[in-house]
Amino acid sequence: MCTLDGCGTKSDLPPIVVAEADRRAFLAGLAALPIAAVLADPALAQASATRVEMVTIPTPRDRTLSMAVAVPTRPKGPAVILVHEWWGLNDQIKSVAVELAKEGYLAVAVDLFGKVATSAEEAKAQTQAMDPEWATRAMIAAVQWARTHERCTGKVATCGWCFGGGWSLNTSLATPVDATVIYYGSVKKTPEQLKALSGPVIGHFGTHDKSIDGTMVAGFEAAMKQAGKADRLTVYWYDADHAFANPTGARYDAEDAALAWSRTLHFLKQTLA
Repeated sequence: MCTLDGCGTKSDLPPIVVAEADRRAFLAGLAALPIAAVLADPALAQASATRVEMVTIPTPRDRTLSMAVAVPTRPKGPAVILVHEWWGLNDQIKSVAVELAKEGYLAVAVDLFGKVATSAEEAKAQTQAMDPEWATRAMIAAVQWARTHERCTGKVATCGWCFGGGWSLNTSLATPVDATVIYYGSVKKTPEQLKALSGPVIGHFGTHDKSIDGTMVAGFEAAMKQAGKADRLTVYWYDADHAFANPTGARYDAEDAALAWSRTLHFLKQTLA
C-alpha cells in the first residue's frame, strides 16, 4: 500500500539535499538542476510547475480534461503524454513535463482526477471513483490533441508511473501511438488485447515489487509473444522496489531512477525520431 511517504517501509537512503545557493539560482531561473533534485524539493517542484500552461479540452459525456502543457524548446517536437500516479497531477509530474520540454518534446501531463490527494485514503478513493470508460476516451482525446498541436511533429508517446504506468499501456491499446513507457504499472493483458499495440514498449520494474511482480511481468512478456510483438518489448529490471523512481517516496533509488530515466530518454529519441 502506498502512503504519502511512498510505497512500503522507509529505506536507508539519505535524502536529496540541494545547496541553498543552487536553490536560489534555480528559483531565479539562473541555473538548472538534475530532475531528481527538483522533484525531491517541494519548493523547487512548485517553481518548476509554474512553467506549464494549463489547457482544457472537451471529452465525451459533456466532461472536460485538464492538462499541463510544456512546449518544446525547438520549433517542433514529438509529443509525450504523461500520466500521473494515484496522487493526481501534482507539481512533480508537471516538473517532469517541463524537463521533457527542455529535451525537445511537447509534454502533455493529463489530469484524470481533477484534484491532488493528500492521503492514501483519498488517493485510493479517487482512483476507485474514476470511470475507466471515460478515462479511456479522455486519453484518446489527449493523444489526438497533442498529435495535431502546432508544436508537434505528429509523433506521440505515452509515459506513466504506477497507476499512470498502467494507463500509459491502456492508452496505447485504445489508440495508435508511436511508443509506450511503463514505470511499474499494471501490465496484466491478454494476447488479444495486445494485438492493438502499434509501437514499441519499454517497461521499468523493481525486483522487490510485491504488486507489479515477476509473475505479472512474465505473463506480459508471454502475452506479447503470443500477440506476435515480442520484438516490440524491452523490459528492464532493477534491484529496487515499487516507486523506485519517485524522489519523494520511501523507496526511491537514486542510481536506478537515473538509469531508468536515461533509458527512457534514449528510447524516446530512438522511437520518435
